[in-house]
Amino acid sequence: MSADQTRTPLYGERAIAEAELICFDNPRLGRAYEVSITLPEFTCKCPFSGYPDFATLRLVYQPGPRVMELKAIKLYVNSYRDRSISHEEVTNRILDDFVAACEPVWMQLEADFNPRGNVHTVIRASHGSRQPC
Repeated sequence: MSADQTRTPLYGERAIAEAELICFDNPRLGRAYEVSITLPEFTCKCPFSGYPDFATLRLVYQPGPRVMELKAIKLYVNSYRDRSISHEEVTNRILDDFVAACEPVWMQLEADFNPRGNVHTVIRASHGSRQPC
């Protein structure tokens, strides 16, 4: 490809770049229940070294008025793959965005990063108060 040509983004790349957290009405509003989602292929870049960081994200939440749509979560999470961001910031930013999207009763996000340089990091952040189910 020459310097004056531009590559058209593939469908998946466009979908990730345009990722939006989509929610739908909670079908059991008033009932305490939990949704558990595991995303085992999370990636972002270390802001200090530029190397990729790999993690498993574990999301558990008790829905409020809205439930998050799974494909939207996948695309949103994949949008971090080329971002330079610390483990602590990415975990808290994702949690903040999820909370803003669906207003859960309670939500916890755990980011379990693969060891690098003999260091294993797990970041856990939560919002709200967990109700008994």
